[in-house]
Amino acid sequence: MSKEKYDYLIVGSGLYGATFAQQANAAGKSVLVIDKRPHIGGNVYTERVEGINVHKYGAHIFHTNDKAVWDYVNHFATFNRFTNSPVANYKGELYSLPFNMYTFNRMWGVTTPEEAAAKIDEQRKAAGIAHPENLEEQAISLVGTDIYEKLVKGYTEKQWGRDCKDLPAFIIKRLPVRFTFDNNYFNALYQGIPIGGYTKMVQRMLDGIEVCLNVDYLAQKQALDALAETIVYTGPIDVYFDYRFGSLEYRSVRFETEVLDQPNYQGNAAVNYTDRETPWTRIIEHKWFEFGKDEQGNDLPKTAVSREYSSEWKPGDEPYYPVNDEKNIALYAEYKKLADGEKNVIFGGRLAEYKYYDMDQVISAALDMSKKVL
Repeated sequence: MSKEKYDYLIVGSGLYGATFAQQANAAGKSVLVIDKRPHIGGNVYTERVEGINVHKYGAHIFHTNDKAVWDYVNHFATFNRFTNSPVANYKGELYSLPFNMYTFNRMWGVTTPEEAAAKIDEQRKAAGIAHPENLEEQAISLVGTDIYEKLVKGYTEKQWGRDCKDLPAFIIKRLPVRFTFDNNYFNALYQGIPIGGYTKMVQRMLDGIEVCLNVDYLAQKQALDALAETIVYTGPIDVYFDYRFGSLEYRSVRFETEVLDQPNYQGNAAVNYTDRETPWTRIIEHKWFEFGKDEQGNDLPKTAVSREYSSEWKPGDEPYYPVNDEKNIALYAEYKKLADGEKNVIFGGRLAEYKYYDMDQVISAALDMSKKVL
C-alpha cells in the first residue's frame, strides 16, 4: 500500500464500489479498493475462456432508461447492440419470453392481439381471483392459467425453492405481457453488453486507483479501518455486525460451466427451463452476448455454456437474491439502525442495503452517494 492514510477505503470492487472509487479519485481523493475475491468486478466479473467472455456469476445484461447512467458507463466501455430475447423451454416446447404474440400463437394458435387478450381475460375470469393472496393467484390474475402452468410455476418454484402458493403475491408485481411481436425482454431505452466484457469496463473505472485483492476486510477490520478517514462497505450488512440479530436470508445460485467443441449449442444466449422436473433454471450460452465473435469480429469455433441451479443460501455460498419477505425486511431494518449509527462508514450496494438492484440502479445509487459526500 502506497500510503499510510487514505481518504476512502472501498470494501468491494463491484459496480457500487468501482463507481464510488472512480468518482472519489476524479475528485482528487486518495482511494484504496480492497476485495475478498482474487479479481475485480464483483458479480459482473467476466472471465476469458477460449476467446469467450464468460459471465462467471450469471448473465448480466445492461439495460437502463437513465441517460445519465448510460452516458457514465459509456465513458468506460463501448456497448454492443445485444437485445435480451430469452426463450422458454417447457418439456421441449419453445416459447418466446417476454409473453408476446409469438408466445400466444404457440400456446393457443391465436393470430391477433384481440384473440390473445380475450383468451387471457377468459382464463382470468374463470379463476375468479379478486384479491390475490399468494404468488400463484397473483400470476393467474395477470396472465391466466395456461401461461402460469407452463411458463411461470415450475421456473418460479425452482428459483425460490418453495411452492408458488407459499410465496407472497408481491414477488410478481407485473409480468411482461405484450400484444405485439416484440421479443425484447427489457422495456429499456438503452441496452447492451460491453464489448470485451465487464471486467475490462471495471478495469477502466479503476484506472489509476490502488487495488488490493484477496483481502478479507472483516478478518482485519481494525487495521484496515485505521488506513482511511471513511469506509465504503459493500458486503453483507449482517456479516458486518457479526450476525447480531441473526442471518438475513438469500437465494443462491450454483453454476456448472463447460466448454464445448462445437460452434453453437442452443442458438440463443438464454434458454429458461420452465418445467419443474428439469433441475436447472436456465442455460446460458455466453458467446451469443457478443454475437459469437471475438473483439476482432472473428467467429469463435467453440462455445461455453452454464447451467444455473437455484438453492437456499447457507454460510459459504454466494448470496444472490435477497428474500424480501416481511421477516427479512424487519430484520434488515434492525441492521439498518446499527448502520446509521456507524461513524464514517457508508453502506452501499445490493448486499449492504439488502436490496435487489439492477446494474444501472447500483451505479445510480453510487453516483448519488458520491455527489452527496464528496
